[in-house]
Amino acid sequence: MIENFFEIHHGSKDSRARTGVIHLPHGDVQTPVFMPVGTKGTVKALTKDDLEEIGFEIILANTYHLYLRPGADIVCEAGGLHQFAKWSRNFLTDSGGFQVWSLSNLRKIENDGIAFRSTIDGSKHFFSPENVVQTQVKLNSDIQMQLDVCSGYGVERREAERALRLSSDWAVRAIKEWKNHTESGYRGILFPIVQGNFFDDLRKESAEFVDSLGTSGLAIGGLSVGEPEEVFVEKLNYTVQFLSKSKPKYVMGIGTPEYILEAVSSGIDMFDCVQPTRIARHGLYFHHKGMLSIKQKRFERDFSVIDSECGCKVCRTYSRAYLRHIFREQEILSSMLASYHNLYFLHSMILDIRKAIESDSFELYKKNFLEAFHSGAF
Repeated sequence: MIENFFEIHHGSKDSRARTGVIHLPHGDVQTPVFMPVGTKGTVKALTKDDLEEIGFEIILANTYHLYLRPGADIVCEAGGLHQFAKWSRNFLTDSGGFQVWSLSNLRKIENDGIAFRSTIDGSKHFFSPENVVQTQVKLNSDIQMQLDVCSGYGVERREAERALRLSSDWAVRAIKEWKNHTESGYRGILFPIVQGNFFDDLRKESAEFVDSLGTSGLAIGGLSVGEPEEVFVEKLNYTVQFLSKSKPKYVMGIGTPEYILEAVSSGIDMFDCVQPTRIARHGLYFHHKGMLSIKQKRFERDFSVIDSECGCKVCRTYSRAYLRHIFREQEILSSMLASYHNLYFLHSMILDIRKAIESDSFELYKKNFLEAFHSGAF
């Protein structure tokens, strides 16, 4: 474990929420933090200058996709992801395990790793805990994830037990491989991942095991895989109690205000999701009073801004009528502006969350935000 990797600044008096800072090779990351997803080394429809302008300190990239194309060796030759993408701040890379797991007809999970076929050309490949670490080292990830085995909502216990056993074994192997690279000068951190599906005893077993591995940070998996929101909240709160308070905690795949607020309340420090930019391409905008679909006819002659409470350059410049027009005409600019707004909205929300935690008023902030967000009064 790296000393002073994570510093807690303030713990809220009304929940598990806290503020802090993670010290990483490419600069400090203030927490709680939402990380935009740049799956293939780019956040869709945005430039790295856009992301810097908004204020992001870390983004996520996908090991599976970068491994297939352009290939980790090419990224390494370019000087790593930072030089390749010209992003001077931090990268977190996932292991690719979720992507491979989701390709049920193209992969086979074995004791040593996962055999799979490329979605690009059908070629055969194999991910092991060791070569996934090696790939992420080539990418020069600031935070990398172990290869794990996911299991969906509603699976039988036997499947969940096997996924947990493999994930635990692979965590040990990944950490051993990661340590070999740190001895050679690699400065990135590895996070092991809690699994256990939705069985309380398995989640407890996994959380306690992962926490005992001595890594600087932890990830909580096995959630946000199709379960109802109330189940997500229940299992997240249950899992967190078995993890060290001193380590940063990362929940993968959440990107709506409701889920983010629940995660922060549970003591989660990091989260990511493709959702803000994905819905932007379908004409959906975050608004302080709900989700606004710009495709609606009622906005045809609406010359007001998307959200008068938002300070982003989209809301300072363009009308709903214009944004509706360019969406209907399938202009590329529509995706660019909507993506910028949605990520700005979440980042601004995170800044407000940090302020609320620091002033011991987070639960009140959460209540007021959700009441307004669910009102739909725009």
